[in-house]
Amino acid sequence: MIANRGEIALRVIRTCKEMGIATVAVYSTADRDSLHVRFADEAVCIGPPPSKDSYLKIPNIIAAAEITNADAIHPGYGFLSENATFSKVCKENGIKFIGASPEMIDAMGDKSSAKQTMKDAGVPTIPGSDGLLESLEEALEIANKIKYPIMMKATAGGGGKGMRVCKNDDDVRDAWEKTRREAAAAFGNDGMYMEKFVEEPRHIEIQIAGDQYGKACHLSERDCSIQRRHQKLIEETPSPYMTDELREKMGQAAIKAAEAVKYEGVGTVEFLVDKNRDFYFMEMNTRIQVEHTITEEVINYDLVKEQIKLAAGDPISGRNYYPKMHAIQCRINAEDPYKNFAPSPGKITSYHSPGGHGVRLDTHAYAGYVIPPYYDSMISKLIVVAQTREEAITKMERALDEYIIEGIKTTIPFHQKLMKDAKFREGDFTTKFMETFEM
Repeated sequence: MIANRGEIALRVIRTCKEMGIATVAVYSTADRDSLHVRFADEAVCIGPPPSKDSYLKIPNIIAAAEITNADAIHPGYGFLSENATFSKVCKENGIKFIGASPEMIDAMGDKSSAKQTMKDAGVPTIPGSDGLLESLEEALEIANKIKYPIMMKATAGGGGKGMRVCKNDDDVRDAWEKTRREAAAAFGNDGMYMEKFVEEPRHIEIQIAGDQYGKACHLSERDCSIQRRHQKLIEETPSPYMTDELREKMGQAAIKAAEAVKYEGVGTVEFLVDKNRDFYFMEMNTRIQVEHTITEEVINYDLVKEQIKLAAGDPISGRNYYPKMHAIQCRINAEDPYKNFAPSPGKITSYHSPGGHGVRLDTHAYAGYVIPPYYDSMISKLIVVAQTREEAITKMERALDEYIIEGIKTTIPFHQKLMKDAKFREGDFTTKFMETFEM
């Protein structure tokens, strides 16, 4: 059973069919016409449109698994994919959770304890507080010791929420009050920790896979530096910033991280890389990533299939992969890039998919489909693969020109402009790129 919706649910269904595994889709009443419902062998409605009453409602999902005799649940990404309680409830009900164990999710989900675990394993971490800050006085003392600028972060934060850059003592005092309040309201946890603010950062993640026998391997890197409000817009592999020496070092650090926690399944170890190409552990994602597609294209391997095999007890090959091609993914969202990326739900009146050699499209959208306003605005992922980065950019330009979605606003015009941007084409960008990019 796939406890998710949209393109990732359809993505998992396709691999299951190729492996001869029967599938069950779950859906809210808003998603009854989604393609994942149509292509699964069985489908169960689990509630009304709001996520809290459907895709996040654990009893409904477990009930759907039980009435369809599902052996395993694939959570996709988002929703319950990194929810320790859900992983635990699956285990208690004799259903295999295709993802991390409850203990692993807890260990890696709490950012301060994850950092300490990585430190102990010899993985480079950003200088900062040892665990949670006990008082404002302690925060000020550490900030002056590691030197400004620093970043105050909520331990339960995510998606860009619960973090603030501080350049002096007054900023720390302000963040101690406001960011803690915001964190308590958003996450029910006001725990804060501090890190050195990394200058001119690149966000580079290493794809990893680990088996039930304590072995892990890496599948090289992805550059996710083009972001808006900490949400990724495009991803590519290999990173134009990477050197062979850095790739080897970061790959080995990611394996250390995975083996230190006996990681099972596929996931990523995320790093910040500074202007001197020093890298620091940021977090570990214990699930399949939105951008897993580009890794699949450059190593020619199905990562969802690998997830399922690892969950079934198969060992990994132990082989580390390195990209021999270049792949780029553009996230196509139902948003208006000319109006500060405002959401644009509604009915797709006309739809034409791009195609051709080296072009892949992962989507659940079609002409006549209504984009609901209740969920993430991503409607498709456009992926290209080519021999070189320059060829991949040119191919993406061509594919974007072919991609027609009418009836709603999408981020296609943004991606078209980005592909023509001189700095992007030169690979000269950091996570701050979008602060100066204009439509």
